[in-house]
Amino acid sequence: MIRGPILLVEDNPDDVVLSMRAFNRNHIENQVVVATDGEHALQLLLPETGEPLRPALVLLDVNLPKIDGLEVLRRLREDGRTRSLPVVVLTTSNEERDIVDSYRLGANSFVRKPVIFDEFVRAVNVLGVYWLLVNEPVPAGHGG
Repeated sequence: MIRGPILLVEDNPDDVVLSMRAFNRNHIENQVVVATDGEHALQLLLPETGEPLRPALVLLDVNLPKIDGLEVLRRLREDGRTRSLPVVVLTTSNEERDIVDSYRLGANSFVRKPVIFDEFVRAVNVLGVYWLLVNEPVPAGHGG
């Protein structure tokens, strides 16, 4: 399993709790760091001073306060330190524009959050298996 934290960028406290329960139910042992708005996510990933957070995976909501998820994604892809971080847009949005913009800005995947908890647990399992077990990340020191 790929070590390193999961950065969950989510402003809805209920969705944070559901995500944590889904991670636990799927035995995903990576530390989970929560950013409740886009500004906080960028401070963690692209700090002006200090060591940046280097997550194994970023789960990014689209609709966030302060700085929306698409703007966060744009900034991550523009910066050489974070350009190759795996970013999965995980959102309740069903707007076609959000899907198109997410991929245009460099999202690795777009996943609509299932409303039913058991379906959400299954979706988190698939994400965890793929991004933390199957996917081979860019080696450290080579673009993020």
